[in-house]
Amino acid sequence: MMSHIRKLSNPAGERNKAPILEVLHKFLDKSRPNQKLLEISSGVGLHAAYFASHFPQIHYQPSEYDTSLFGSIEAYRAEAQAPNLQPPVAIDISQPCTEWNNDQAINFANCGESYDYMLNINMMHISPFECSEGLFWNASRLLKTGGLLITYGPYAVDGVLTPESNVQFDASLKYRNPSWGIRDVRELEKLSHGNGINLKQMFDLPANNKCLIWEKVKGLQN
Repeated sequence: MMSHIRKLSNPAGERNKAPILEVLHKFLDKSRPNQKLLEISSGVGLHAAYFASHFPQIHYQPSEYDTSLFGSIEAYRAEAQAPNLQPPVAIDISQPCTEWNNDQAINFANCGESYDYMLNINMMHISPFECSEGLFWNASRLLKTGGLLITYGPYAVDGVLTPESNVQFDASLKYRNPSWGIRDVRELEKLSHGNGINLKQMFDLPANNKCLIWEKVKGLQN
């Protein structure tokens, strides 16, 4: 039944999945049952299949704005055979969760503060800033108090972007699309604080990327 769909390649994902997993092992609770994780911008589905297989106690929900990638996500899911890995759902993270495609399996308008974790890998620099704004706004509504938002990618810190390869990468992104670009951690902290979320820890990972751990510290009403 799955023969007509194929996994799309993701060389960068193959390289970074193990370093990201090492960080996840530090923060995802391996003993508590019935936890929920929502991945925003799952791409081809490689990370979802890999991580879900390592955390069977977590109900893992992949999502993607580009629904043409659903076939690849499903192919990775079929190969992983992880019962906790769910079919992908369509999410436009720039929009409020109450307005997401709620005729699908999950009605996110009724999901307030029900997720233990949200995960977002390599999205912020190749999307308009509205997507970063939406990520924090929606995390504040969907995460439980004490829940974690985990993000990965290239980041500047205090206006400083290193090494030179990241500076060149940032310039190439902005040339392709002026609304893209590597975000500064301090700029993201302004978004997070306005949504009751604090930066908990930052890890330097290979290939000049970072993994940021954000914690929802207080609930919001709407």
